[in-house]
Amino acid sequence: MGIRFLVFVAACATVAAGCTPEPEAPTAAPAASSEPAPAADEMPTTIVAERGGFIPEGIEYDQANERFLTGSLAEGSILEIGNDGSVTVVVADPQLVSSVGIEVDEPRDRLLVANSDRTVFQPGNIGQAKLGVYSLTTGERIAMVDLAAEVDEPTDPPAYFANDVTVDNDGNVYVTDTRQNVVYRVDGDYEASVLHGFPAMEGGAQLNGIVYHSGGYLLVAAGSNLFKVPVDDPAATTQVNVAEPVPGSDGLVWAADGRLVITSNVADNPRVVALTSNDNWASAQTAGFAPLTGQATTAAAVGDDIYAVHPHFADADPPSIERATFQ
Repeated sequence: MGIRFLVFVAACATVAAGCTPEPEAPTAAPAASSEPAPAADEMPTTIVAERGGFIPEGIEYDQANERFLTGSLAEGSILEIGNDGSVTVVVADPQLVSSVGIEVDEPRDRLLVANSDRTVFQPGNIGQAKLGVYSLTTGERIAMVDLAAEVDEPTDPPAYFANDVTVDNDGNVYVTDTRQNVVYRVDGDYEASVLHGFPAMEGGAQLNGIVYHSGGYLLVAAGSNLFKVPVDDPAATTQVNVAEPVPGSDGLVWAADGRLVITSNVADNPRVVALTSNDNWASAQTAGFAPLTGQATTAAAVGDDIYAVHPHFADADPPSIERATFQ
């Protein structure tokens, strides 16, 4: 999930990306959930939260309980956003400082949370990188894993920011750290390690959104870059050749039709972009895009639809959730 709120108040680049025709036979994404999807006409086009101030950077749709869940950079809590805009706390944990990316792991009744501290972007603060694991049903904490402790040679001065999270078919969890530019791995016993570290990137790009592909690899966004990380051989990491790179790539989510949807966190051109691949994500092509009404960070799949969250970093207006209409 994105941290472009740091530079948003200073400046945001405007970069326009086009759209190419959809290629044939895209590489299959992970199997869709067996839970029944809500009908499109049952879901609002836009949901405006009843209050502001909590800054929901990450969003997920819990199909089992038919509800939107968001994180909160400002409050740390995990919140349910009702279709009527109601805001209800579902996880209140004093150890959650800034909840960033979140992932619903329905097969294991877990909610996975990238637990950070947004004050890391203020001078003198080192932040944190932790993984919070909660019961999806009750909200009770199952584990709190210190990820930063696994970095042998941190930056100088050290700084950590757990950004986004995903889970593989076996229940292993992967978390990006924006400040260390590493991907952590947490196994089923909640033992953490550094799966892969990335060198400094051109333009200062940093790791952000992450998803798991059932082919045994991760796709990780960093700036306009997209990387493929084989989980059994992370040293074989490669950069995906994206025909039309997506500026400000933030959250990643698999659409029901197998397309990879990237939220472009660019204030002057907010949108989500769908990509497909014909070669197991060695390369990717644009397969559609949807303009949004304001700066967005991440999106969630709800049946055949994609909904993006508008956190409102720079003002006190209530956050909102918007259905994307692809062109």
